[in-house]
Amino acid sequence: MMLPEPSLWTAIAVLLGLTVGSFINVVIHRLPKMMERGWLAECAELRGEPVPTPTEILTLAKPRSRCPHCGHAITALENIPVISYLFLRGRCSSCGVRISPRYPLVEALSGLLCGYAAWRFGATWAGLGALLFIWGMMALTFIDFDTQLLPDSITLPLLWTGLLLNLGGSFTDLKSAVIGAVAGYLSLWAVYWAFKLATGKEGMGYGDFKLLAAIGAWLGWQMLPLTILASSMVGAVVGIALMVAVKHGRNVPIPFGPYLAAAGIIALFWGKPLTQLYLGLY
Repeated sequence: MMLPEPSLWTAIAVLLGLTVGSFINVVIHRLPKMMERGWLAECAELRGEPVPTPTEILTLAKPRSRCPHCGHAITALENIPVISYLFLRGRCSSCGVRISPRYPLVEALSGLLCGYAAWRFGATWAGLGALLFIWGMMALTFIDFDTQLLPDSITLPLLWTGLLLNLGGSFTDLKSAVIGAVAGYLSLWAVYWAFKLATGKEGMGYGDFKLLAAIGAWLGWQMLPLTILASSMVGAVVGIALMVAVKHGRNVPIPFGPYLAAAGIIALFWGKPLTQLYLGLY
């Protein structure tokens, strides 16, 4: 499955990345709320209480995107990735309230990463898989930043998709992918229990185990040491910076998922040369 012009495939991937980046913003905002509604309904049902009826249906498709301040429904022209934000000068067209710059940043980041993936892997199954991997990592990153949740509805399909793609060896052989999934989960599971037994506290959530398992399923067990090392280093630097710059308390939890996701994307693009460089130091 090859396109005649690599430049055309790259351009398509950039446009697709920008468009899906807009949808990722919706997922980041709505999926945690949908999960919370589901948990409340399940708790009420277990207690034998009436299931609360929401005032409006909330899915990834409904209702239409709107301004959280005035309720103005976002039109198609106001929803063009990045361009609409610049045209509106970062403000709602109805009430003038400032729109968070994170929306165009997520769209632009998705477009850039997808364009690089298309150039790096070409119009192949690996190239299409890289786009899915990037979108999953981005959604998990920002959801974890906001809520300290890593939804199973993203991590588990990501894990199985990685194994399916590697049936044909898109990123690694199937044996390495299966071992990567198992080793990714069990490595953080072991760290979690060692920390809990030593301190009586939980150092991370189960979602982190599943995320590293998904990365292992996509890239193979060989990329796990680099992923763990890179995520730990970045997490330590950011954590220290937060404590120094904004007086982030040591007892305030810092999500680990975003650093795992960032390290996973680094491993996707540059894992092999970085691993060879690391091993060469010894």
